[in-house]
Formats: sequence, structure tokens, C-alpha cells
Amino acid sequence: MSDPQAIVDRVEIEALRAEFTDAAMMRDYDRFAALFTHDAVYRIPDANVEQAGREQIRAGVERLADEWKYFVQTTHPGAIELDGDTASGRAYIQELGLLRDGTSVLNYALFHDRYRRTPDGWKFTERVYEVRYFDTTPLPGSPDVDWVAQDQEA
Repeated sequence: MSDPQAIVDRVEIEALRAEFTDAAMMRDYDRFAALFTHDAVYRIPDANVEQAGREQIRAGVERLADEWKYFVQTTHPGAIELDGDTASGRAYIQELGLLRDGTSVLNYALFHDRYRRTPDGWKFTERVYEVRYFDTTPLPGSPDVDWVAQDQEA
């Protein structure tokens, strides 16, 4: 890969995917929604979730986050296929957490993505979450009690 623009594009798309995870973990819903184009779609088929447009995406991620007592998502780099001002790709995900109803969750998944270059940088036009492994066996560890207490006060 000797094309400098392709290198820059790949770095920027990888940063977009990292920003997604950070915004979700920090419960920064406005920043989360801003990572998508205005006409984007966010889908989680296994949970019957489909959100179209930034407003629905923002409201949806806030609603989903409210179900978690704690949540940890790790994103691992995946493929990126560039095509001018658009691209597609995959990111690999590991998540664990505890739902407010007491259910533990550990899963491994893929994001199937479509991206578009905008005046504000690369954005998601579509993000589809595909679960590959899902486990509700109680997690043996416990969260940082101080963090959970602060989260519940907010």
C-alpha cells in the first residue's frame, strides 16, 4: 500500500471505529450520533433494532445503555475496502457487562460497516451488528464499585 491517501483514509476509518467504542463506553450520546451521516442506519438484527438517522440512533443508544449496570466493549481492527469517497469494512467486537435485571453478558460479534467521506471526515452510513457468540453465564468478576456508584448517581 503505497498510496498516501489510502493510508490516511484507513487510519481515519480506524479512528472512527475507535471513537464509536469510546463514545458508547463514556455514554456520550451526542458524540456517538455525530459519528453517523444524517441518513445513516444502525442495525442489531438479533435484538430487532433498526435506527435510521442521527436522532433515532442517539435515542436508541441511550435507551440501550440504560439497560446496562456496566458495559465494556473492545473493538479490534478488521478489513477496510476503499472506493473513492465511500468504503466498507468490518470490525471485531468483544463485549461484557451486567444488565440492570442481573443478567451477565459476554459476546463476540462483528460490525459490518459502510462509510462515507464527508466535510467533517469519515462517517458511518450503515453499521450492522452480527453476534457470533453469546453467553449469559454469570461473570465471575465484579465491577469497580466506585465507578458503578457514580454511574447510578448520574
